[in-house]
Amino acid sequence: MANGVDAGLLVRVDRYIEELLVPPDAALQKGLADAAAAGLPDIAVSPNEGKLLYLVARLARPGRILEIGTLGGYSTTWLARALEPAGRLVTLEIDPLHAEVARRNLKRAGVGDRVEVRVGPAARTLRAMLEAREPPFDVVFIDADKEGYPEYLDLTLRLSRAGTVIMADNLIRGGRVLNRGSTDPDVRGVRAFNARLGTEPRLDSIILPVMRDRLDGLSISLVRA
Repeated sequence: MANGVDAGLLVRVDRYIEELLVPPDAALQKGLADAAAAGLPDIAVSPNEGKLLYLVARLARPGRILEIGTLGGYSTTWLARALEPAGRLVTLEIDPLHAEVARRNLKRAGVGDRVEVRVGPAARTLRAMLEAREPPFDVVFIDADKEGYPEYLDLTLRLSRAGTVIMADNLIRGGRVLNRGSTDPDVRGVRAFNARLGTEPRLDSIILPVMRDRLDGLSISLVRA
């Protein structure tokens, strides 16, 4: 038992929900296998969280989606499937190998023509998007280096509009965010991000507990008028 929660129970409940509501998807499963074969870290969102991202994004009827942190394109595929018919998704990835694997996976999943993978440090890419006066996004998903989360929030707010939905992953980190004195850069970055969610007047936010092999959290925020 960790943090007062039976880890085995978390796994069983997560699998129960997945078996009920998230049928096996050959393209997604092959994408995960190819990402593993290429040596990418095993840190993609779970199938249940992917379905949650899809549903939240679908409710927004998005024409434009921004993702920060592509990895192998697993969450990218879920989000791209939520786009309106003429919609586009821009996803930012710092690692060229990850971007290459993601492009192959997105093509196999049938969404490659709707997704643009931009390679480079996310903050630099976001600033370039602001300088180019790119149109605002309807949905944003942040799942990248945790130290960068506060800056990514500042920049994505400038690429948003009233009604934009902003989501971010890995906000509980197995309960380690409860440690105010943590020196872990990831924990410190997430704690700063979470604090911003609670004080940012432009956002109406909640953090939902999510689970797989450990307790974690996904934030959902709505940009106010």
